[in-house]
Amino acid sequence: MTASNPPRDESTQPSGSSLSPGTAPTDGHLDSTAQLMNRITSQLGSQLSLVALDGRRRHPESPALVLVAHGSRDPRALSTVETLAERVRELRPGLSVRLGHIELNEPLLPDTLAALRPGRAVLVPLLLSRGYHIKQDIPEAAAEASHLNIRIAAPLGPHPLLVEALYARLVEAGWSTRLSAADRRSHAVVLAAAGSRDPDAATDTQRTAELLAERLGVPVVPAYASAAAPTVPDAVRALTARGRHRVAVASYFTAPGRFASECAEAAPWIAAAPMGAHAAMARLVLHRYDEALVSSAAAASLHLATA
Repeated sequence: MTASNPPRDESTQPSGSSLSPGTAPTDGHLDSTAQLMNRITSQLGSQLSLVALDGRRRHPESPALVLVAHGSRDPRALSTVETLAERVRELRPGLSVRLGHIELNEPLLPDTLAALRPGRAVLVPLLLSRGYHIKQDIPEAAAEASHLNIRIAAPLGPHPLLVEALYARLVEAGWSTRLSAADRRSHAVVLAAAGSRDPDAATDTQRTAELLAERLGVPVVPAYASAAAPTVPDAVRALTARGRHRVAVASYFTAPGRFASECAEAAPWIAAAPMGAHAAMARLVLHRYDEALVSSAAAASLHLATA
């Protein structure tokens, strides 16, 4: 061996190294190796965090779903929305489902939000159209919960799943699933809603009436318990004047209450129960929840793409 060609200890040469034999690693190479190891460790830790002790895969925790009900002095309303919440839990086991009210019932929405630990939440209004509660009350309550990253879902209506629930309630009340040609000429439905001064609410309710008319094959006229026209009695009279002598009232309400009862009393024939905890309502709640999450993810992706 000459001094210009010293012996090599190949056991110290990293496997797969790009360094030529006899070349000492540089500081930059050590840094890149350390970064690679850190990345591998981080990825392994991330993957292992999704595996439970029994070997089954864990799923990342989903944002809490907060059902936002209006509230009512009628005790049946609270019972109904609690049953609906339970149906949602049955459809999506493991999802945290909470309930908050805008008024009249506990827990109130601000209290429900305050009780949630810091993280993400999706508020799903149990409201059937746009209006003051959607545009003012719920966003204001969300803004006060500064410890939460909150998304607010769209109101439940209009949507075909609401029509499914409305149709089922009408059939339960006595509506025939098979109408003759003569029946179609004499039957009609009044879609009884709470009412709002917001024109967007009337637009949403009108759309639901159109969807229900397509399903039933008879005219469906929206009418209101307050703040908008026509009233249910006025709508019934107008349909009767047009030769519709079998007028049913469809209850466009999430739960029982004073308005729903008053509208039902105005029915000249049959009156359907509120949609309540119908299975289609539970599916729609989860649809609005998922919709809000997809919208949030899309907005985040757009932000990253344009940053």
